[in-house]
Amino acid sequence: MIPIAKPLLGEEEKKAVLEVLDSGILAQGEKVKLFENNFANYLGVKHAIATSNGTTALHVALLAHGIGLGDEVITSPFTFIATANVIKLVGAVPVFVDVDEKNFNIDSEKIEAAITPKTKAILPVHLYGQPVEMDKIMQIADKHKLIIIEDACQAHGATFQNKKVGSFATGCFSFYPTKNMTSSEGGMITTNKDKIAEMARKIINHGSEIKYYHDFVSYNFRMTDLAAAIGIEQLKKLDGFNEKRKNNALLLNQKLASIKGIILPQLNEGHVFHQYTIRITPQFGKTRDEVVKILTDKGIGTGIFYPLPIHKQKAYSDYNQLSFPITEKVATEVLSLPVHPSLTEDDLNKIASVIIEINNNNISEGKI
Repeated sequence: MIPIAKPLLGEEEKKAVLEVLDSGILAQGEKVKLFENNFANYLGVKHAIATSNGTTALHVALLAHGIGLGDEVITSPFTFIATANVIKLVGAVPVFVDVDEKNFNIDSEKIEAAITPKTKAILPVHLYGQPVEMDKIMQIADKHKLIIIEDACQAHGATFQNKKVGSFATGCFSFYPTKNMTSSEGGMITTNKDKIAEMARKIINHGSEIKYYHDFVSYNFRMTDLAAAIGIEQLKKLDGFNEKRKNNALLLNQKLASIKGIILPQLNEGHVFHQYTIRITPQFGKTRDEVVKILTDKGIGTGIFYPLPIHKQKAYSDYNQLSFPITEKVATEVLSLPVHPSLTEDDLNKIASVIIEINNNNISEGKI
């Protein structure tokens, strides 16, 4: 089976974990500090604050900016549900804006129409590793005096106009095993603002800056030294991983370019291809589910990110009556194929050849 995702861990990560185990310091310690410093340097920001996962990074970022009861936060309905959940968890209100059909990211041209006197922040998502047009987002935020929190949980190392995402404003990253780099579980908040960093550190540590002295009731969202040890080694490899992902995406695009009814992802300069996501349109001649079954039968893993938009989820029943046509359309068409750096050339050739075979069968059967 060619998996849809596979963490690429080597002897360096194993050695680093064993060193932590031998040290006896397993919870947050010097390894976490080193990981934070290295990540901040990698992004070119002043502060990086390690957390337990990407969801807690987003949660803490909102709290650190003072976003709370009744505030409105503009974001995308086409993302993992955690992006919206954290807005609700701080007592704020998610306000969804439809996505741009060509890149699946929030449509910056539609944001201003969603702004009200209650709007406090914009939370753009760099979906699949493709950067949002941050220049437009920042212009809107500056004009309306809004906070920006970047959901870069799928976009480690992605760039927009040669600047890394997560460095334009407050950034949030996830190190889940399927991401472009991993720490097994973990997250990171990035910022250039001293006060935001100070508040974030307190929030993840029971409201405490000095041990056993607590300024407010808060959470334990700390990262462990075990996770940080893995993250330190993975960060060293991130650019290489991303380059392999880009090359894999380029090869797949080249091999699939002539197939009608399939929309291929854009090969933008700053895209790091957390996912290689195509669209299976009605013109292809087979449904997405049929394509998934054939690929699965042939030993090729797939993913659908995401089959049901957030505003149509049962958990968001008060949003179910809303309509975001582009989001709802692409949710029925998106299909992610393996693109991770563990793939061999034979793997990529197999993935492409099966898609081509399906297409040829469609032609011979007169379906397209």
